[in-house]
Amino acid sequence: MATAAPLHPKFDILVAGAGASGLIAAIALARTGHSVALVGKTPGPLPGRTVALFEGSLRHLDDLGLREPLQEISAVVKGIRIIDDTSSLFRPPPALFTSDEIGLDAFGLNVPNDDIVAMLSKVVDGMGDITRIEAFVSRYDFREDGVTAFVDDGREIECAVVVAGDGRNSPARKAAKIEIKEWSYPQTAITGILRHRRPHDDITTEFHTRFGPFTFVPMPATSDAPRRSSLVWLMPPAEAKRRLALDPRKLAAEIEDQSHYRYGAIEIEGKLGAFPMAGMRTLKVSGPRLMLVGEACHVFPPLGAQGLNLGIRDSSDAALALDGVDLTNAKAIEAAVTEYEKSRRADIDIRTRGVDILNRTLLADFLPVDFLRGVGLAAVTAIGPLRRAILREGVEPTLARTLTNFAPGSRP
Repeated sequence: MATAAPLHPKFDILVAGAGASGLIAAIALARTGHSVALVGKTPGPLPGRTVALFEGSLRHLDDLGLREPLQEISAVVKGIRIIDDTSSLFRPPPALFTSDEIGLDAFGLNVPNDDIVAMLSKVVDGMGDITRIEAFVSRYDFREDGVTAFVDDGREIECAVVVAGDGRNSPARKAAKIEIKEWSYPQTAITGILRHRRPHDDITTEFHTRFGPFTFVPMPATSDAPRRSSLVWLMPPAEAKRRLALDPRKLAAEIEDQSHYRYGAIEIEGKLGAFPMAGMRTLKVSGPRLMLVGEACHVFPPLGAQGLNLGIRDSSDAALALDGVDLTNAKAIEAAVTEYEKSRRADIDIRTRGVDILNRTLLADFLPVDFLRGVGLAAVTAIGPLRRAILREGVEPTLARTLTNFAPGSRP
């Protein structure tokens, strides 16, 4: 790993943020041949948090040489089971979708968040073309002729472009004065790792309750726990507070009851996590000499495993836009930033709105909404071509790219 010694180093690209999105962006951008500085501190542990990566994301990671090390710390997901547990009058029967319906061995992989960050950090540390700086950028000066990033360790970094994966409170986004829209939900998510008696059969099970999803996702087996799943349980904040105060055995009993004993006896492994449900999107995903990736430009609830999958597509499109660009040419940089904005806008908008609508339909105890949701799931289950089209779109999205290509001003 290279370490920057000068107080005024210069790079082609500065990547801000050392979480999963920032690390993937740095690796992808370094593959384009540009000099890259990765500035950020490794995030603290996130108990019980995992990320499910779909096949489309895994193909991007495979191009970066990351799929093989990722598989070693992940569990495969071959099926998705959806159970309407809202007690609605229009409740559809349980639906099971399997990867072989669309010719795949698996929909994707599920991996602990802390493990994927550690794996990506190890890869970055072994790359000679990424200079890693364990510090935070406190201030930016975006100018027509370049960018200066003022780092809290005293360094002033000069670069041509900033790619910011520095989270929902992104200093780079704020420095560029990019506006955001924020909203919240009356929900808190409890996350954790569970051991259970019955097998998960490589299937994610998502119970749709009146308070939001209650989801089990397969986890890798260990020598002393052959059957494990990650839990994401959305509920009212008061209920989350009550449950987090319970003895682990009593909470495990409530999880067994909520899951209708589908997984048999349950034991909680390690610490639980909890976080309030909120959403955010930016009105733009770029500014002069700036591209936003990951939660710097979109945040939404953990439905449909969209978060990091969307962030990986951000990083892939940022690298594609900057590949082969002369970063000493201001007009070339402006064109690359414009191309990135066009390529990401529809994808982010579709995913953000879709997750928001799904979550709100679960929370709405309103018969017409229940009817439409029930009919929609029943139609997807029963109509083969529609079912397969939606599965393919979920695994490797193409709708946003199609809309972008047909948008006014798009390249032919």
